Amino acid sequence: MTTDVMTRPAVLILLGPPGAGKGTQARMLQEKYGLVQLSTGDLLRAAVAAGTEAGKQAKAVMDAGGLVSDEIVIAILKDRMNDADCRNGVILDGFPRTTVQAKALDGLLASTGQRINAAISLEVNDSAMVTRISGRSTCADCGEGYHDTFKPPMPGEVCTKCGGETLTRRADDRAETVASRLEAYHAQTAPLIAYYQEAGVLKSVDAMAEISSVATQMSSVVETILH
Repeated sequence: MTTDVMTRPAVLILLGPPGAGKGTQARMLQEKYGLVQLSTGDLLRAAVAAGTEAGKQAKAVMDAGGLVSDEIVIAILKDRMNDADCRNGVILDGFPRTTVQAKALDGLLASTGQRINAAISLEVNDSAMVTRISGRSTCADCGEGYHDTFKPPMPGEVCTKCGGETLTRRADDRAETVASRLEAYHAQTAPLIAYYQEAGVLKSVDAMAEISSVATQMSSVVETILH
């Protein structure tokens, strides 16, 4: 379903640590409201592949092993938001990450008569997140996913689907790695939370709830924006 009630495309920002469910919720909002999820990584790859001017600049930087500047990212974002499929609005996932980027984004939107409609913070409990993520494993034979607590395999770490006896765990899913990533996220994002709170657009949802409950909370925020 899409909506045409807005005079200008909505701009939503999702804030939340790895594993909070940003990608899942963004896809659900995209399907329900016709919004387009924009991830900076995907945008950069697409711009490079398309050979746009900003894409060429980004490729040169990446080929040299450097970090793509905020100016280039903003230019790529501007090009993408002008595409017809963004007419109902966009969901920004992974950008901005700093207040400098947030101010640059504000400048871009002001030039097109737009603004940030909502910065939605997916709130999580850090210790519960460590348990949620660090318990994950995958069958090396068939790809079936497991969790030590919520979906354990058969005794002996045997896959219930194919009988495989090798379960793998991502390095990023180790408890100490997850805790470190969460700490880094909070340090990086705290200024953004304050920035959008001061701007009056910060919304918070309980991301520790069931996926359907989080989706209901997200929809409530979007509904107030669209109408």
